[in-house]
Amino acid sequence: MNYNQYFENALIAGRKATLAPALINQVLHDVAAEAIAQTHLILAENQKDLDLMDPEDPKYDRLKLTAARIEAIAGDMINVANLDSPLGKQLSETHMPNGLSITKIRVPLGVVGVIYEARPNVTFDVFALCSKTGNISILKGGSDADHSNRAIVTVIHKVLAKHHIDPNVVTLLPAEREATAALLNAIGFVDVLIPRGSQSLINFVRDNSKVPVIETGAGIVHTYFDESGDLVKGAEIIANAKTRRVSVCNALDCLIIHADRLNDLPQLSHILKEKEVELFADERAYEALRKDYPETLLHKARPEHFGTEFLSMKMAVKTVDNFKQALEYIAINSSKHSEAIISEDAENIATFLNDVDAAAVYANVSTAFTDGAQFGLGAEIGISTQKLHARGPMGLEELTSYKWIVKGDGQIRNS
Repeated sequence: MNYNQYFENALIAGRKATLAPALINQVLHDVAAEAIAQTHLILAENQKDLDLMDPEDPKYDRLKLTAARIEAIAGDMINVANLDSPLGKQLSETHMPNGLSITKIRVPLGVVGVIYEARPNVTFDVFALCSKTGNISILKGGSDADHSNRAIVTVIHKVLAKHHIDPNVVTLLPAEREATAALLNAIGFVDVLIPRGSQSLINFVRDNSKVPVIETGAGIVHTYFDESGDLVKGAEIIANAKTRRVSVCNALDCLIIHADRLNDLPQLSHILKEKEVELFADERAYEALRKDYPETLLHKARPEHFGTEFLSMKMAVKTVDNFKQALEYIAINSSKHSEAIISEDAENIATFLNDVDAAAVYANVSTAFTDGAQFGLGAEIGISTQKLHARGPMGLEELTSYKWIVKGDGQIRNS
């Protein structure tokens, strides 16, 4: 198959897709409305994908759409529409002694390729964010969500046709693996690739792409319960971070507890017990829980349980003797996504927030808030765990670059 034709069509669409902000906003509102109107169609196609996946697969929950989830996605698109566009925003202006006027303004990245797994919501999110920022999107979804993705793109294209906009501003590639290889090698067509999915997918894209990559990394998330941590607050925060939605990258994977608070561990984990979370505890934590936590849900941890993204109702528990050990443990095992401390010690909180190297750091808050919409960005194209260009939830500004505009009146450089 000639995948370059897809890429060429996207480039052509990009050259003629300078759309007025009011039109873009109207399109986003119309796509949101059409998504809700076509809920039955989208859910029917989504069910075809679900029927082919084991419900025990951690990706199942990410794949699953519901009427409520579609309504929430539509709400995110409207939120994006209501945000100010960063395009054309002046970042700096300098008037040089030689008379040159130099300004720096925000511009689109260009053609954005996104490779993602069983996450059909990404199809809507990428379209909304790229449209608002003047970018063209080329999507390569996984075969396990292909029915869902095609139904969603059909809804989007219907609205684009209504507004006489080239449908190639958003392109969904075929599901086969050859399309992934073509996208990884689309030099001259695609400006940046963003992988969304498992660590193995992200590693594969990073290691094989000839196109620049922004990593949206897997979340190996820790919460440290400090010596001064509030027990009531802590139990609620930990349970929410772990169980709100286990298949997402901001879900808690490891509770780190100060040794002096081990006697409180049964009470700290009582909501986890109610929700039947399976715990893999180190020796000291296991002994603290053994008489209280259900035997079928409590196991002695093995080395592989630490530094693991579970994406399920499973969680590790690690005991440390002091605050410094907690920081060292996080530094070694973190994926630099989201990390939290539960503490009433102002000095420890300040040190944690300053020293922990992660895209988002929290004090006395659930890590479930690492999300573009929750951060006021409308939606996100991913959570970047790298430090070049973007870090954390990637919203509108993170989908732009900048260029320098230099104006003069005949100046030439002599040296």
